[in-house]
Amino acid sequence: MSAGLQRLLRPRSIAVIGGGVWCENVIRQCLSFGFDGDIWPVHPNREKIAGVPAVRTISDLPRAPDAAFVGINRHATLGAVADLADLGAGGAVCFASGFLESEGEDGDGANLQEHLLQAARDMTLIGPNCYGYINALDGALLWPDQHGAQKVDSGVAIITQSSNIAINLTMQRRGLPLAYVVTAGNQAQTGLADIGAALLQDERVTALGLHIEGIGDIRAMENLASIARDLGKPVVALKVGNSDQARAATVSHTASLAGSAAGAEALLKRIGIVQVSTLPEMAEALKLLHVSGPLASNRIASLSCSGGEASLMADLAAPCGVIFPPLSAPQKKRLRKALGPMVSLANPLDYHTYIWGDSAAMKAAFGAMMSGDVALGVVVADFPRDDRCDPAGWDCVIEAVIAAKKAGGKPMAITASLPENMPEGVAARLIENGIVPLCGLSEALTAARVGAECGQEQPAPTRPVLLPRTPHRTVTLLEGDAKAALAAAGVWVPKARRGVSIQEIAAVLQGMTYPVVLKGEGIAHKTEAGAVVLELGDAEQVLSAASDMPADSFLVEEMITGCLCELLIGVVLDPAHGYVLTLGAGG
Repeated sequence: MSAGLQRLLRPRSIAVIGGGVWCENVIRQCLSFGFDGDIWPVHPNREKIAGVPAVRTISDLPRAPDAAFVGINRHATLGAVADLADLGAGGAVCFASGFLESEGEDGDGANLQEHLLQAARDMTLIGPNCYGYINALDGALLWPDQHGAQKVDSGVAIITQSSNIAINLTMQRRGLPLAYVVTAGNQAQTGLADIGAALLQDERVTALGLHIEGIGDIRAMENLASIARDLGKPVVALKVGNSDQARAATVSHTASLAGSAAGAEALLKRIGIVQVSTLPEMAEALKLLHVSGPLASNRIASLSCSGGEASLMADLAAPCGVIFPPLSAPQKKRLRKALGPMVSLANPLDYHTYIWGDSAAMKAAFGAMMSGDVALGVVVADFPRDDRCDPAGWDCVIEAVIAAKKAGGKPMAITASLPENMPEGVAARLIENGIVPLCGLSEALTAARVGAECGQEQPAPTRPVLLPRTPHRTVTLLEGDAKAALAAAGVWVPKARRGVSIQEIAAVLQGMTYPVVLKGEGIAHKTEAGAVVLELGDAEQVLSAASDMPADSFLVEEMITGCLCELLIGVVLDPAHGYVLTLGAGG
C-alpha cells in the first residue's frame, strides 16, 4: 500500500472539514463504530460538531491528519485541499460534486477538477463526487450517510464509482463480510485500480470486488491484476456500460468513458480478472471466495430433498458455466446404503425426505456425494421464517454439511433458492464453520463458476496491452495496399496483381494460376456493388468481368480452393480499452 493511501485508508487521525449534516454524520459514524484515533472537526464558527470540539481553520489542527473528509461546496473544496496538502495530510476524500461529471451542464466543471488536482499536488485524493469509504476492520469511516456494515476481523473489499450502490451493498443481508467499501467518484487522481492495489495488500482482505463504469488507466489495472496474482487474491469485476444508454449514463455520472462491452471483457480476461453480470452475482462470488477461496474446478455436486430443486439446478448448469459430473459406481453403492432402494441416484441428487432428521444417514449421503471428482458441494436448503416457524428442524442439514466437509476436506455450501430464506444468523453460523452460505440458485452456481475461473493458473501476460490513442485522421486503404502491409508483417496472403485498365489486367494475368478472383478497388462492400467475381477460369472470363464491373482499378488474386471454412479477423481501436482483436466465422 502506498504511503499516502496507507494513511488515508487506515488512519489514526481524521479531520472533518465542514459543519453540515454530512460532516456530522462522518463523525457520528466513526464514534459509533468505535474508532479509537483522533477526530478533528474544522469549522470557522461552530465550537463543536456532533459533540466533538472543533478548530477554526485547517492550520489550527494539532498536526497533519492522516485522512480528511472535505464536505464543503466545490469552490471552497479547492482551498481546503490546498491547505491540507500544505500541512502534509495523508490524503483527502472530496465529497462535493459539480466537477468533470457536470461538464455537459456546467462548462466550468472540467476546469474546477483540473484546479483541484493542482491544489492536491502530491497528496492522495479520492473523488471528487464521492461518499468516501468504510474501513470496517479499524472502525475508520469517512462516510457521510447511513450504512449497514459491521466491524469484522477480515473480509472482502468492494470499490465502486457509485456512492448509492456502495450504500446498497452495505445493507445486504447475505452474510457477506465487508472489510472495506470504497467509492471512487470521478477518479480525478486516484482510480479504482490504485485503490484496489492498496486494499489487496492489507492481509485482512481476502478478495476484491470492482463495480466499474470506466476502466480508465489501463496500466494501473494491469498493475492491480499483477499484485492480485502475486498475492493469490482473486478479483471479481462487474463492468457496466454495455448498452448505449448505460454508456451515456456513465459519462454524466462520473465522467467515465465506458468503451465497448467486448473490449472491456477482453481486457479483463486478458489480465485475469473474472467478470460477473449483476450485483447479487458479485456478492455471492465474493462470499464463496472469502470462505473457501478459489476452486479446483467447476465440477459440482448438488443435493436437495426436492425433485423440483434438483431439476432447477440441472437446468442452470450450462447457463451458469458449471458441470454436474455423473456418479461413480462407488458413490452409488454408498448412496444406496444411505438412502435405500426408492431414491433415484443422480447428480443433482434428490435425496427425498426419507432420511430427514436422521443425522447418520444424512451425513453418509452427503459424504458419498462429496467423494466423487467434484470441487464444491452445494446443498439446497431454504430456511423457515423464525417469526412464524420453528427453524430447529433444519439443524440436521447444517450438521450434515459440516460433517461432510470435515470428512472430505472439500468446500461445501448451502444455498437457499430464495435469498430471503437464508437468514443472517444462519449465514454467520455457516461461515464460522467454513461453509459458504449462498443466496439464489443461479447466483450460487455463478459463484462456483467464478471460483473455478479464479482457481485456474493465471500466467502473467507476456506483453502489456497496447494503449488506446486518438487517431488524427481516418484512412481507408485499398485492399491491395492493406494485404501488402500484412505480407510485410509476415502474414501469408494470396498472390495478387493490380491493373487500372483492360490492357493492364491482360498483362498482369501472365504467370498467374487459375482460378482467380477479380475485385473492384475503392469499394468497401464489394458484393453488394457487384465488384467481386469468383472462380474465373481464364483470361477471357477475367476481362469480360472487368468490363462489366463499376470500378476504375482492379485487383486480381489467385483463388484459394479446397477451403474448410472462412474466418474473419479484425482489429478495432476501442477508445477505452485499446486494440481489440475479433475472430469470427465468415468472409
